[in-house]
Amino acid sequence: MPSSRLTFDAWEGTYAPRMDHLRHSAVRDLFAAVSRPNVIGLSGGSPDISSLPLDEVAECARSMILEEGPKALQYGGSDGRIQMREIVCEMLAENGIDVSPDEMILLAGSQMGLDFLGRAFLQPGDTIICEGPTYLGALQAFSAYEPNIVCVEMDQDGMRMDLLEETLERLGPRGAKFIYTIPNFQNPTGVTLSLERRRRLIELSHEYEIPLVEDDPYGRLRYEGEHVPPMKSMDPSVIYLGTTSKIFAPGLRLAWMVAPKPMLAHVNLCLQGAGLCVSSLSQVMAEYYFTRTDWKATLEKIKDVYHERRDAMLDALAESFGPEVEWSWPKGGFFVWLTLPPYFDTDQMMSVALERGVAYVPGRNCFPDGRGKSSMRLAFCYEKPEKIREAIARLSDVVSDRMDLYRAFLAAGALPEPEPSAQIGAHHDAPKTLFVRNGR
Repeated sequence: MPSSRLTFDAWEGTYAPRMDHLRHSAVRDLFAAVSRPNVIGLSGGSPDISSLPLDEVAECARSMILEEGPKALQYGGSDGRIQMREIVCEMLAENGIDVSPDEMILLAGSQMGLDFLGRAFLQPGDTIICEGPTYLGALQAFSAYEPNIVCVEMDQDGMRMDLLEETLERLGPRGAKFIYTIPNFQNPTGVTLSLERRRRLIELSHEYEIPLVEDDPYGRLRYEGEHVPPMKSMDPSVIYLGTTSKIFAPGLRLAWMVAPKPMLAHVNLCLQGAGLCVSSLSQVMAEYYFTRTDWKATLEKIKDVYHERRDAMLDALAESFGPEVEWSWPKGGFFVWLTLPPYFDTDQMMSVALERGVAYVPGRNCFPDGRGKSSMRLAFCYEKPEKIREAIARLSDVVSDRMDLYRAFLAAGALPEPEPSAQIGAHHDAPKTLFVRNGR
């Protein structure tokens, strides 16, 4: 018979205080549960690697070792290989971003860039501004530096500029270290920042002398609507992050930051201290893939796959949920943001959902202050359409059971009448909302 045993940490009390502020990754914490065969994972934003032409990728790997093995297997410069930076410059130019290789540094994933921004800019108590909700990985990266994170509410056109202006008026010039935004198919909501608001955001960043960080992992993954130019194409002072993770392979851990040169010098120092340089092997592999395959045709096929899965999720939500439940309508990217009535707590509901065989990210993980308890992030990028439909049906059953229980307690007078929720999308009389009802 197994015996329970307590494990004590002999080093308790010797860790730096900053460790107390580090956040867990809800997605990574769910990996073990999602790996169970009966669980359908709508939690992680994992790209569909199965759609890649693996025979061509294998040939790239073979040619890379035969032709450039001594360089690919060696240390590299901390800026990144000039060949890869030139390729990225060509890719960015297609979206109107005109930069040179010396305005860029390569990174081991965009997450590294977020951490370096925190390391270079933040002292404990410094303020940064984000969308609310925002990318949970950004909150995790920034948390080690103990900032005060101010979240600005969103609607269907992205971060609300009226609320941002109120925030900036309160903070004053240079009152925040930077404004962080994911303008294209935002993680976790799927919402896209409108062109008008992009222009106003740039104006405000200059007016209040606060750097603007544009994180753009999903920009090439549009399934409907017109392309919206990146803010970096409108303003060279914008700090721009991009990655190969969503258009090739996240396992490479290869990304880039484009920024003013003095700022890049500080980021370079962070990179040298953290890992000396980015993997030369990953860089050469990406160089071969983006120059020796028809990667754009492959990307179009992958987009068709994601488009079908998005439609499957939106249709299933419309079929399974009533007017009490609301969700976003992404025109690209990987995610849908769903909000239940305010008496729900999606953290508490997670254990029941996992028992029923479906996983999601509780919304509270996407705020720094505990908001979002009745919301969740749903990823449609990884599972096939039939699995997505089954997952939404399971989730609907969980929600229906809890709604029935709540109404029974309410009718019996065992619970107080609910108060209006203050979180986004909950005010049904709002002029604009992140959400649709019954799928439209």
